[in-house]
Amino acid sequence: MKPSLQFRLSQHLALTPQLQQSIRLLQLSTLELHQEVEQMLEMNPFLEPEEEFPAVDTAASLEFERQRNERTSSEDSGSSSEASTTEGEAGGLDTVEIGTTERDDWENGTERDDFDGIRETPSRNNEGDDDFDPLERNAVAISLQEHLRQQLLGTRLNAQDMAAVEILIESLNEDGYLADPLDEIAASLLPEDADEEMRDELLSRLRCALSWLQHMDPTGVGASSLSECLVLQLRTLEEEAARDLAIVICQHHLELLARRDTRKLMAATGADEHLLKEAQGLIVGLEPKPGRRFTRAEANIIVPDVIVQKSGRNWKVVLNPDVMPKLRINDLYAQALRSTRSPRGTAATESHTALSSRLQEARWFVKNIQQRFDTILRVSQAIVDRQKNFFTHGEIAMKPLVLREIADELGLHESTISRVTTAKYMNTPFGTFELKYFFGSSLNTDAGGNASSTAVRALIKQLVAAEDARKPLSDSQLSSMLEEQGIQVARRTVAKYREALKIAPANLRKAL
Repeated sequence: MKPSLQFRLSQHLALTPQLQQSIRLLQLSTLELHQEVEQMLEMNPFLEPEEEFPAVDTAASLEFERQRNERTSSEDSGSSSEASTTEGEAGGLDTVEIGTTERDDWENGTERDDFDGIRETPSRNNEGDDDFDPLERNAVAISLQEHLRQQLLGTRLNAQDMAAVEILIESLNEDGYLADPLDEIAASLLPEDADEEMRDELLSRLRCALSWLQHMDPTGVGASSLSECLVLQLRTLEEEAARDLAIVICQHHLELLARRDTRKLMAATGADEHLLKEAQGLIVGLEPKPGRRFTRAEANIIVPDVIVQKSGRNWKVVLNPDVMPKLRINDLYAQALRSTRSPRGTAATESHTALSSRLQEARWFVKNIQQRFDTILRVSQAIVDRQKNFFTHGEIAMKPLVLREIADELGLHESTISRVTTAKYMNTPFGTFELKYFFGSSLNTDAGGNASSTAVRALIKQLVAAEDARKPLSDSQLSSMLEEQGIQVARRTVAKYREALKIAPANLRKAL
């Protein structure tokens, strides 16, 4: 076969490293972005954070310098003024301490005061506001185990019984339930060659310890099941017919109570409807998770990327400055590299090229981060302009919106809008929402218009909230009521929206 040359004309999209980085940064969440920034700061010497020094620290430094100069001049003047200088120095140091340490601690929330009975001390000394952890107060909140140990110290148990109670305290889960049966706990504590007598003795001690634990606060702690937890709480109430009936229901008929099956409950317990309602009221007032109030809040706090503010008759979107990384190029290193001519020699040339590449990479990174926030701001403002009624009247006034509409308006690709609206959050007068929340499919109306699925869900929530608890609305009835308002929604769609709103079916919403 004879070789030949051929020319072919084609078009293709070449993703440069800069463009790839821009796309990747755009789809990162705020937490992932800050992790990416920290990694880049460690890898690239030309990149550094912009450090902002508080004015109070600068003023304190100047004050300290002035006082030190005064002290030096006073010492040179003679011993007659030495005493006054010492007094002035002491007073000056007090002023500096209040201006830096004590005042910063107060503003950072690390002042030494009593918080829920726990002595709180600063974990850092003389650090700036940038290092302050807003969850520091929550980090020192007392846990369920610590709360129980404090009560254990007030008992008169011997060392062995206290150790047994301590073991059970460590076996509790975050809800306050005993995670493992006593048999398994005893088996984990005994050696392999333990005889039956040792096992029985340990089990007896653990049962006694469990009795002590279940008499501690919060009531219901140490239970092995929901039924036992509720019964422990009911037994602390005054004896009456409703309490005794509630105990029987919790011990044997919780499933019937969950199904709101009044007839079977009355047949199984022999109680009339009035007494059954009183027992239900007692059970509803119990705490199914005794350890709930001691559960520490995790770092799941949503920090909004943008904030919506009222501007005259319109709404304006601004970036949240707390989520924007403050970066800059190290001028000293950059000028040193620019002033150095290309060296001779293979190794020196490669080193100079690598440093130049690092400098260009740092510039790209700063530019791409700025472009990321600019894109988020543009998309957010376009969303707000389309959903003006939401910011005035709430979710019931939400309009249908799809990604393509915002993409066409801003001249961006639909995939770009999808990346921007994922894991990015907007702070509004009605709360903080993900940007995707403002997009929803449309449903037909009798007037020929469209209704947003988000608005329909809000309407379903309102209808359920206003229903008669004795005759809750079924999905078919909700569909009919929506159709009366001109919104065509099938029963299956209503059921899907109701489940998304975590609203129970009609038979489970029915009151006894």
